[in-house]
Amino acid sequence: VQLQASGGGLVQVGESLRLVCAASGSIEDIHVMVWARQAPGKSREFVAQITDGKAPIYANSVKGRFTISRDNARKLTFLQMNSLKLEDTAVYYCQAQSPTAVAGVNNYWWGQGTLVTVSS
Repeated sequence: VQLQASGGGLVQVGESLRLVCAASGSIEDIHVMVWARQAPGKSREFVAQITDGKAPIYANSVKGRFTISRDNARKLTFLQMNSLKLEDTAVYYCQAQSPTAVAGVNNYWWGQGTLVTVSS
């Protein structure tokens, strides 16, 4: 599985961006897509997750402002980011997960990041 994240850029506080994660390769078994981010000097943190057949989940810091979704072909995963704040500045990464033969253990892949910079 290969993942390509895009859509980052420089925006001002309160503006919006939409990130896109394009998946290719053996994607038919992917059942979880995750967005995570890493701010300068900080550890990577969870942002949002979409799982087949389940409601999306979000970090408290982005709940109500960010929306994760997938296209019908399951090749694209989006992160719509509204009302951006200075603290949303980070490199954003997407991750794909597929199940293995061991219950509760997934294969996972990371894409390269896309930089989001929010300025005042």
